[in-house]
Amino acid sequence: MWENLEASWLAVLKPEFDKPYMQKLRNFLLLEKQLGKIIYPPNNEIFNAFKFTTWDNVKVVILGQDPYHGKGQAHGLSFSVQKNEAIPPSLKNIYKELATNIPDYKTPTHGNLTYWAQQGVLLLNATLTVEANLPASHQKAGWETFTNQVIKTISAEKKSIVFILWGKFAQAKTILIDESKHLIIKSSHPSPFSVFQGFYGSKPFITVNNYLKSLGIKEIDWQIE
Repeated sequence: MWENLEASWLAVLKPEFDKPYMQKLRNFLLLEKQLGKIIYPPNNEIFNAFKFTTWDNVKVVILGQDPYHGKGQAHGLSFSVQKNEAIPPSLKNIYKELATNIPDYKTPTHGNLTYWAQQGVLLLNATLTVEANLPASHQKAGWETFTNQVIKTISAEKKSIVFILWGKFAQAKTILIDESKHLIIKSSHPSPFSVFQGFYGSKPFITVNNYLKSLGIKEIDWQIE
């Protein structure tokens, strides 16, 4: 499974794969499959966030919590679903906020965010797998240790990255980030349960672009066709 990790990330994160927690995680996933459980996303898509956003290309990190647990939804990018799937409620709210951030923004007809990832937006879930129809079922299996290390490595080795932390879960990751050299954007989560508690009107997308522009870095084209 680890062989699917994109080469530039594998070079940076290679020490993690020799640690005991990773062997434990591998064994956990193998056992789950041997028991006949359906795991999302498919093996070859677990590391899609790293496939589409290479180490050298990271500009922004948007942190999610768990992959979608419905059939055909998760494909390795936080908040994103395959093109033929219904747009999830949180992503609908993200699109609504985008429409207030970006002039002439047209709401996409699908929820596939690969275009963002290809421009340097690392769409990282804290947990990278889930059992079908059982949300949070793979939390505490070891993925969080790995993704925490991803965040810490980005923070330590890079500069001027924008970290977007929506909701209390994501904001707890602040301790992993050096705020003296990176920008952290925080608000409530875009889910229907909390979207009116500070997400709407937070303008994360225009804030990202203004920050990148101020540094002479190419802005993100948030318009998905």
